[in-house]
Amino acid sequence: MKFVDEATIDVVAGDGGNGCMSFRREKFLPFGGPNGGDGGKGGSVYAMGDRNLNTLIDYRYARRHEARRGENGRGSDQFGAAAEDIVLRMPMGTIITDVETGNVIAELLVPDEKILIAKGGDGGFGNMHFKTSTNRAPRQKTPGWPGQAFKLKLEMRVLADVGLLGMPNAGKSTLIAAISNARPKIADYPFTTLHPNLGVVRVQAEQSFVVADIPGLIEGASEGAGLGHLFLRHLQRTHLLLHLVDMAPFDESIDPVAQAKAIVAELKKYDDELYEKPRWLVLNKLDMVPEDEREKRVKDFVKRFKWKGPVFQISALTREGCEGLVHAIYEHVSKLKNVVPDDPDPRFDKAEAQQPSSSHE
Repeated sequence: MKFVDEATIDVVAGDGGNGCMSFRREKFLPFGGPNGGDGGKGGSVYAMGDRNLNTLIDYRYARRHEARRGENGRGSDQFGAAAEDIVLRMPMGTIITDVETGNVIAELLVPDEKILIAKGGDGGFGNMHFKTSTNRAPRQKTPGWPGQAFKLKLEMRVLADVGLLGMPNAGKSTLIAAISNARPKIADYPFTTLHPNLGVVRVQAEQSFVVADIPGLIEGASEGAGLGHLFLRHLQRTHLLLHLVDMAPFDESIDPVAQAKAIVAELKKYDDELYEKPRWLVLNKLDMVPEDEREKRVKDFVKRFKWKGPVFQISALTREGCEGLVHAIYEHVSKLKNVVPDDPDPRFDKAEAQQPSSSHE
């Protein structure tokens, strides 16, 4: 399936039904009085976050969503029926913005929560509504109110606790495949990843966090170079950034320190808030560095990069150092709210998680 994280749609709520002007006419009942009913309410348009969706592809092709209008009122005291509402299911993390005003209408952060984005029009009044003690035969009725209509921009931002940051071919896809159930495309050429991949990392029963593998950044990404600029916004919801660095580049003339500094510069250009997020340094592909050179090369990198934060040395390919990294990440993100999913993973059962003592004596 093609990954689509932006779409523009038109939503139109239904108009209300018109009120009816009618009088009761029966034999031997010369003054039956007014009996025109009110019109029905037009259908509204709601948005709902769905955990099972991960792209806005449906809204790339179905761009107009229009609810039906309410029924008109009828005689014999009959009110018009209200029209059914429309519910648009979207991926979690979708931001809905009014194109004309630029105002954010809603952010879908709670699963299965219905949010009103276009209200249906109220039905018009029939002449029965205007009956009073002094106006016993009213000839007034009102039309239904029009429903709201908006041109909306849908922007999906991946809901992840941890975001992977780094140059193309730094090993981000290999790392997410090593620590989670995600299986992104992995190859020995840059820009293998063309869209974000999400992976749920299970630490143990009912302990997990979500990692987002973002396409690699290059110098000039904040101005539109490469692919990373299209997906930098997906990092804005994360609690922690892992800056992956390739310690064994194919081209020996490439300086990992210069590449790392370029990534940090692009991050700052794009968004100061993103730049200020907690960031850990993860030195990858150390399995390709001779053991007697590793310590020297790591110390040299940290010194030249002027890094004072946490440093992790791993090999995503051989999974060396990955377990310690995973536990450190979980300890960090578990201190924040809403990190552990509300619903436990069905693969882990409490009864199974607690190993029973042996009953064979």
